[in-house]
Amino acid sequence: MKSKFFTSLAMGSLLLAGSLVSAPESYAEVNVNIGVGLPGLMIPAPPAMLVIPGTYVYYPPDVGMDIFFYRGYWYRPYRGRWFISTEYNGPWGGIALGRVPRVLISLPPTYRHVPPGYERMPYGIVRKNWRGWERDRHWDRREERRGDRREDRGREHREERGER
Repeated sequence: MKSKFFTSLAMGSLLLAGSLVSAPESYAEVNVNIGVGLPGLMIPAPPAMLVIPGTYVYYPPDVGMDIFFYRGYWYRPYRGRWFISTEYNGPWGGIALGRVPRVLISLPPTYRHVPPGYERMPYGIVRKNWRGWERDRHWDRREERRGDRREDRGREHREERGER
């Protein structure tokens, strides 16, 4: 009886050892990519930019889609959601509506109709200067100067006609 027990134990041990040695190795890997490519958005070169009057939001007028540069980030509404990136070609990540800057959500639908006198700027200039322009209220002062010039022209025109 003892020898039968030891024989069974030895055979079981051999079977167990054999299965451990010959067991194939298996690996599992999970890869999560949070970058989202937005269909139809591929900008081949750094785009020319315009400031949207009354804001410090910039957009590329030659890109036929809504895409904005604001405070160092690119934002894009797409299919009812908003996306954010540090580069104009992505990678894009989703952003909750509550985290989208209010100025972007409240842009007028006519933001592409820029008044005369606004010039396109290379993206590199905007990227380099946006912080200082906002801190120094650069575009506000420009608007004030433009308003003063319009007022001066109106006064000159009234004086030419003999009005006050």
